[in-house]
Amino acid sequence: MARKRDPVDGVRELCLGLPEVSERLSHGAPTWFIREKKTFATAWDNHHNDQILGLICAAPPGVQQDLVEEEPERFYVPAYVGHRGWIGVRLDRKVDWDEIEQILTDAYICVAPAKLVARLNERAT
Repeated sequence: MARKRDPVDGVRELCLGLPEVSERLSHGAPTWFIREKKTFATAWDNHHNDQILGLICAAPPGVQQDLVEEEPERFYVPAYVGHRGWIGVRLDRKVDWDEIEQILTDAYICVAPAKLVARLNERAT
């Protein structure tokens, strides 16, 4: 029988596979940084008693609104960073890991300097 993947470990594995990403706690939550400075993703578990395990990350302009409108049971506007267009993705529901990988790659591209985005694109070809 296959073992169920821990959602935060899955996010961690994907984030740390991106160029120059590190992890440390920020406000008590696992958070991923580019070059130790710029946050592009964090995982909140029951943030302010909301009963949600969620991935919070940067998103390209307009994506937040589209995802929340299309699938409000999986996507939401997170506190504090939602006004910047960041998205919340529920990890306490069925997780599509290919989708999470693409969401995290997009978040990385939104925040990373051009040289690191170029490195990422070189790896993809």
